[in-house]
Amino acid sequence: MMKPTSSHENAGMPVEAAVARHQASLLRFAARLLGDEEQARDVVQDTFVKFMSQPREAVEGHEAEWLFTVCRHRAFDLLRREGRMSRFADGQVERLPAAEPRPGAALEHNESHTVLLQLIDRLPPNQQEVIRLKFQSGFSYKEISRITELSVSNVGFLIHTAVSRLRREFAAAAQ
Repeated sequence: MMKPTSSHENAGMPVEAAVARHQASLLRFAARLLGDEEQARDVVQDTFVKFMSQPREAVEGHEAEWLFTVCRHRAFDLLRREGRMSRFADGQVERLPAAEPRPGAALEHNESHTVLLQLIDRLPPNQQEVIRLKFQSGFSYKEISRITELSVSNVGFLIHTAVSRLRREFAAAAQ
């Protein structure tokens, strides 16, 4: 997909390194928001183009957070333009194949992991989003707060509520 040809350096991280490190997770995130792999690729590519144009100090120390925030905003802009702000609808794209296996790929074949993913799909959209940002992308509450524009306490409440519900429903499914 995105192969920068220059060795343009930004935020202490060469653009090539940022693409290698974040492209697969940004693609999964955007595809989940948009429900369309091609549109997700376009949004992620646009995100990296914008990243290359940023002054070093604008993104230094929080490259991943900046990339996910811009990607999210671009995806929502696209959804608004198309008049389809229905995030996380049933049947939307769950994952995009990555060039290399992503962490936890072996666990996805485990039955309990599949059940958990199905339970997450049944959560309200705002809880799905924060759960995925926290546990699939590894962001802190503060980073999720900046990405989603929710307060840190609201992020904590949503994650707590979602995890409590997932525990209850997972225990019930295991019986």
